[in-house]
Amino acid sequence: MSPDRTRDGVPTADEVVTLADVEAARDRLDDVVHRTPLDRSTTFAERSGAASVGLKLENVQRTGSFKIRGAYNAMAQLSPEERERGVVASSAGNHAQGVALAGRLLDIDATIVVPEVTPAAKIEATRGYGAEVVVEGDIYERSYEHGRDLADEEGLSFVHPFNDEAIIAGQGTVGLELLEQYPELDTVLVAIGGGGLISGIATVLANRDPDVRVVGVQPEGAFHAKPSLERDAIHELPDVDTVAEGIADTRLLEKTFAVVRERVDDVVSVSDRELSVAVALLAERAKTVAESAGAAPLAALLSGAVDADGEHVGVVVSGGNANLSEHGELVRAGLAELGRRADARLSVADWPTALGALSETVEERGAELDALERARRTAEDDPNRTPVTVGVTGSGPAHVGEVLDALDALDGVAVVADNFDRHRAGRSD
Repeated sequence: MSPDRTRDGVPTADEVVTLADVEAARDRLDDVVHRTPLDRSTTFAERSGAASVGLKLENVQRTGSFKIRGAYNAMAQLSPEERERGVVASSAGNHAQGVALAGRLLDIDATIVVPEVTPAAKIEATRGYGAEVVVEGDIYERSYEHGRDLADEEGLSFVHPFNDEAIIAGQGTVGLELLEQYPELDTVLVAIGGGGLISGIATVLANRDPDVRVVGVQPEGAFHAKPSLERDAIHELPDVDTVAEGIADTRLLEKTFAVVRERVDDVVSVSDRELSVAVALLAERAKTVAESAGAAPLAALLSGAVDADGEHVGVVVSGGNANLSEHGELVRAGLAELGRRADARLSVADWPTALGALSETVEERGAELDALERARRTAEDDPNRTPVTVGVTGSGPAHVGEVLDALDALDGVAVVADNFDRHRAGRSD
């Protein structure tokens, strides 16, 4: 065993990646990746009690996420023989696009294995960069196993999505930019899937500004890193259950665990509902599209999972490759969680004549009717009336409650069911 290794056989963080490795990666990536913007948000600072909040917008990076940084850095260091044979990678989507674009830029054939849950938009984007895409496995782990098998069978280099020194170093360039753009930084929040991004960022901060707190964020349904730190051993989940498929990993691996346990200060979890709120507010307030994984750090800040009162907080928005229909559903779910949207089932006496009255009632009260359609009839519906579903969006719980009351008061219309929490509007049933 190497004398630099810890007693349990896990390498030290410096054995995995150093600041010099990240700085070398920055030189390789200088003409390849965007220096993504840092967007200051007064709204999120006020909501969280932070002194300031800076959104590091990796969702506007090439390929729509930070993953091109690590993928290119790793593939640029392959030997001529390895480049000639090609590479294979497994990914839930963003790493796939990073490897695919790096392959095109470096003239390396790339095969990407993705799980069945990968959004179609990410698959098509990966193919658009020229890679071959193989869909295999119900979760990422199955895709990973298949990718490893392909690498062994066909003599390809496997480009790991996170458990690789060069990948971690490439992702760490986000940290270099963050410190340059936000020198007053006190705390940085970073999503954790397999741990590559936070390992790279934490390496930079541990060496450049060790007083900065590094906090990882995971969804409740894929919360493995904190138990790993508490047990001082890698904890693997039997399965995952979260809307954030981009960080739906079951565990850290040896290299990321080594860095996380030495250089990350804490890991917190957020619920899928809290993720939906963050996605909605990023779209509304920051005018930016973030996938649920990319919104996880903001969810932690706004939900109170991280106490950042009076601090300057960096929030890494790691990706924006959202399926638009799923993004819309998440935004609606987030608005509902905020008490700003409700879906209701109406019983209408005169359909479709009542359409105009329904629309006018909502519009007159300054709200938005964003869904209106006939519903499937059930045994509980009055056979002489038409069941209708509506979606109402307003400025807050009291406003939405007022609109629902107005609809219920219309002649020939009754609100028979809704998902609105009337107590949040200061009223009881």
